[in-house]
Amino acid sequence: MSNLGMIIEERSRDIGDFLVGRLIPFRKKRMIGPFIFIDHMGPTTLGPSKYMDVDQHPHIGLSTLTFMLEGEIMHQDSIGTQQRISPGSVNWMTAGKGVSHSERTPKDMRNGKVFSAHGYQIWIALPKELEDMEPEFHHIDGADLPKWNDGDAEFTLVAGGGYGKKSPVPTYSSLFMVEVKNSSTYELNVHGNLKGEIGICIVEGGILACEEDIGKGNILVSKVEDTCKITLKPNSHLLLFGGEPFEEERHIYWNFVSSSKEKIDLAKKNWENKTFPMMDHDGSYVPLPK
Repeated sequence: MSNLGMIIEERSRDIGDFLVGRLIPFRKKRMIGPFIFIDHMGPTTLGPSKYMDVDQHPHIGLSTLTFMLEGEIMHQDSIGTQQRISPGSVNWMTAGKGVSHSERTPKDMRNGKVFSAHGYQIWIALPKELEDMEPEFHHIDGADLPKWNDGDAEFTLVAGGGYGKKSPVPTYSSLFMVEVKNSSTYELNVHGNLKGEIGICIVEGGILACEEDIGKGNILVSKVEDTCKITLKPNSHLLLFGGEPFEEERHIYWNFVSSSKEKIDLAKKNWENKTFPMMDHDGSYVPLPK
């Protein structure tokens, strides 16, 4: 496979009525830059009796990035946020020392109509020195994200920095997430435009890379400076993500991420004892997995 490091296939799993495809962490590749977790939500049909209801659950040591392609979600958390997200916008929650939140289909969409839901739930580990920072939440409208064209290829810088541009999403380490859509065959040039490790997530269509023909539902992993020529097939849709990796190992248990196993053990204990930061107006509770 030349200098192409790895191809990771999506592994589907069912969470209630919602189909999720786990992309990372993967047994042979735990992180890509600071990205430690990517769930592919859907595409699935919701309504009139099936909706998204992810009850209150905790996080530490990371930022979550929610990016919807279809459908909408209402986010609520223990720092008082209530924010609806629509396709193309970004919900960015930094858990820091601890936050709990829920994600649900908005009430006005529970009207008996059928709609499609499709998106990505992404976790980015925090630098070691910021793992205990105060929780934050930011919503960035899709219209405020940097967008540009190269030929008939459309680019959106979802988060971080790349291609000489900077996203307004308040990130805490060297990273990037770029959405690419094309209608005709397109030669993608990442060399010199992105910094660090790179993951190429194929949402739709397919690519040719290092003499490999790779279709949707896969992630390619490489290093930006070593990446071979990448050709996008017509009508493809990619997410490029990654950045500079951390020096320290990151541990992950359920929804907790940290450079310290002791901090994860404390978070587990606090969640079981319900001394973890909790939401004021949501009595739901997802038990710690055994």
